Parts: sequence; C-alpha cells; structure tokens
Amino acid sequence: MSKIHHHIPEPMLAAYAAGTLPHVFEVVVATHISLCAQCRAGLEAHETAGGVVLEATNAAALSDDLKADVLALLDIDMPEPPAPKGSGIFPAPVMAALKNRPPRWKSLGFGVRQSILEHGSEGSLRLLHIPPGRAVPDHGHNGIEMTLVLQGSFADETGAFGVGDLEVAGDELEHTPIAGEGEPCICLAATDAPLRFTTMIPRLLQPLFRI
Repeated sequence: MSKIHHHIPEPMLAAYAAGTLPHVFEVVVATHISLCAQCRAGLEAHETAGGVVLEATNAAALSDDLKADVLALLDIDMPEPPAPKGSGIFPAPVMAALKNRPPRWKSLGFGVRQSILEHGSEGSLRLLHIPPGRAVPDHGHNGIEMTLVLQGSFADETGAFGVGDLEVAGDELEHTPIAGEGEPCICLAATDAPLRFTTMIPRLLQPLFRI
C-alpha cells in the first residue's frame, strides 16, 4: 500500500475512542484504522489515557448481591461471534457492514455506481465506484462527509487522495472530486446530512439516490 497522507482528525479519533461518534462515521474510522498504523497508534494512546482516567475515578461500591451476580455472569462461557474478515479491497469493518456479501451496485449515471450500506436518521454509509477520470457532480455539504479511498484515487480542490487516505469535508467545502487514472476509484463514504448539489439534475435525482 502507498503511504497514507490524510488521517483521522484528532478530535474525531478521540470521539471514536470514547464511543461517541455516529455509527456511520465509526465504520469509516474503524476501516481507516485497519489500514493505518499511525492512527492505530493514536487510538491506542487515547484508549490508554481513557483507562488512566477511569482508574483515577472513585468507583461506586457494589452490593454483595450485585457483585455475586456479576461474578456468576463472568463464569458463563459465552461463544465469541466470528470476526468478519477482509475480502479483496474491503477491510473487515466494511465486510461487516456488507454482512459478508458482495456490494449491490446501482448506477448513479455516467458510469458512477453506489452501494448503500446504511441509511437512516443517524446518517448514510455507502460505497462509491467511480471510473477513471470521471467527476462526481460539484457539491457542498449540510453536515460532515467522510470519504475513505479503498482502491484507486481521486483529487479535488483540497488535494489528492490515494488508498487509505481519508477526506473529512464540512459545510465550508464545495468540491468536485475526480477519480484518478488507472483503477476505478472505490470509496467508503459517510454523511450525517444530505449533500448540497449546485446543478439542477443532481438535485432532482437526490431523493431517488438518497445522497
């Protein structure tokens, strides 16, 4: 894998360690961490710091009955669910979101395809397949959009992104991502609000494509 240049912002990594990120963003962060040694080390540092805080906090005393119940539960052998494995370009967190099935691609037009993994009140999680040289329509954001490259590359007004790179876009950014030459660009993308398209046709199709 080529060197990763674009990483998880520190506040987002801290929120992931604390378990306070929306689930769709958690999946993207977990996938990036599975590819990036630097962010994996950063997560371990946050988790270690969190453990120190917990140890320094005075724990509430357990009643004898509650303590006995907890110890009894610890004695029960609970089978571990099998951990999802990565498959091809899709790391384990993506395979878990896919329920270990191949993506179900649907056309967005002009060769661009998507596979929706989650869509609800908390946000949207999808895979995007963009042919080389093809642009995603110019758009802004009503919230946060996280885009992680799994294959190929893309570039926009902020720079170039290769495999493992993560772009975090907020409502201040309007951009036109263009897939690089070579392999099709396959990205994992999460949003917590609909995108804001600047041209008429994408706006008309937006409810149909749930983007």
